[in-house]
Amino acid sequence: MGRVVCFANQKGGVGKTTTCVNLCAAVKDKRRKILLIDADPQGNATTGMGVDKRVNPTLYDVLIRGVPLRDAVVPTKYGDVIPANLDLSGAAVELVEAADRETVLKRALAPLRDEYEYIFIDCPPSLGLLTLNALAAADTVLIPMQCEFYAMEGLTDLMTSMRLTKNRFNPGLKIEGIVLTMYDRRLSFSGQVAQEIQRYFGRALYKTVVPRNVRIAEAPSHGKPVSAYSRLSRGAEAYDCLAIEFFRHNHTIDI
Repeated sequence: MGRVVCFANQKGGVGKTTTCVNLCAAVKDKRRKILLIDADPQGNATTGMGVDKRVNPTLYDVLIRGVPLRDAVVPTKYGDVIPANLDLSGAAVELVEAADRETVLKRALAPLRDEYEYIFIDCPPSLGLLTLNALAAADTVLIPMQCEFYAMEGLTDLMTSMRLTKNRFNPGLKIEGIVLTMYDRRLSFSGQVAQEIQRYFGRALYKTVVPRNVRIAEAPSHGKPVSAYSRLSRGAEAYDCLAIEFFRHNHTIDI
């Protein structure tokens, strides 16, 4: 059965989608079968994987119209994708009236779990029904985090949300780990934040850090992960190392 990993952080701009897309591509490069589910109405993971957001069906059709998840799969060179676009922003409102509204995605995902080794879910940067559905469907949560004060605040809020989800909808939910993104070794505060996270989360903090890198920033505009856009860049190297550590990482922690 495929491992479902939710990429979440309630603060935007911390490299959540970037990490989801690039780690997905790096895992695919290691010849693992992987599916990326874009659960963010902005659809940035969709375009980052080279998929046109105008494609149909999308995750909206799965959640609201009952389209089988399998019918929404778009194969790419970097992994299979369930796309999203702005239509998904209406799903949170429409799901309010649905039975067991927090577990719609979990039920839709069940028939495909045995067909993939890994299933990544990219969440929107907020707590709502879309994020709750992702957390309810996941085995673990991987938290990309920028080394700054406001990101620390967002982590506290996210932990509260995860505990609520665990208690009500998904008792097996655990933290996959914390990945430091946009890391700048020249800034002393980056090191201070890293030390604080290490103190609190211990071995759940990944050793691989993702540096600030212009190639990572440029790649989405070309509809490619950084490994396809600039394979020899520091960014591509970092995500390759992160994929290797991800396979070996066995320090999930309870929420």
